[in-house]
Formats: sequence, structure tokens, C-alpha cells
Amino acid sequence: QGPLVESGGGLVQAGESLRLSCEARGTITSVDDIDWYRQAPGKQREMVAGIRSGVKINYADFVEGRFTISRDNAKRTAYLQLNSLKPDDTAVYYCHMPPSIATMGMDYWGLGTQVTVSS
Repeated sequence: QGPLVESGGGLVQAGESLRLSCEARGTITSVDDIDWYRQAPGKQREMVAGIRSGVKINYADFVEGRFTISRDNAKRTAYLQLNSLKPDDTAVYYCHMPPSIATMGMDYWGLGTQVTVSS
């Protein structure tokens, strides 16, 4: 198990919500630069949302206002709120921290959490 641990995935029906969490452990000092990616079966991994310097937020076009990324440095945890889920959102969701001072120059990926949306 690496220093990023995702949780919160599950099986839901279309239109329902989930809240994913990514806890940063070990020597990681903050989560001001963190991303969420996802990978559906047979597809490439794609970026869902990201935060830079704790304030600049970016979302993929397919989010369409349904997802919200946030973080709590006191808990060293990032979140991804998923609302109005669709079957096309079914994927393994990963958190990622690019090299930074907080990661001591390391690039980290979590092992992922499965989100399955039924129609």
C-alpha cells in the first residue's frame, strides 16, 4: 500500500451520489496539489478534476458541473463529490499527486476505488 489511499466507491443507481476520499499518509505534508483520474474498462485513464496550489481547480468537460473536488489539509485528505451519476461514470477512480515539495519530489498514485453506476 502506497501513501495515497482511496475510499468511498460503491454500487449506486443512476442519479445517485457518492463521496470519494483520498487520504495522504506517510511523509506527504499537504494535499494542495492533487488530482482525481478514472479508468473505465477498455479505456485509457482520464483526468476528472485537479487542484493546484490549493486554489486553482480544473474539471474535465464531461463533469458538466456534477462533481466537486475539495481538500482538507488538516486531515491530509482530498475528496471528490460525485452527484447525478450516470452509467458512463462507471470506472475505477484514482487519486494522484504530482511531484512537489509536499511529496518530496515523488509522483504518487493510489490503488483506486471502484464506482459502478447501474441504469
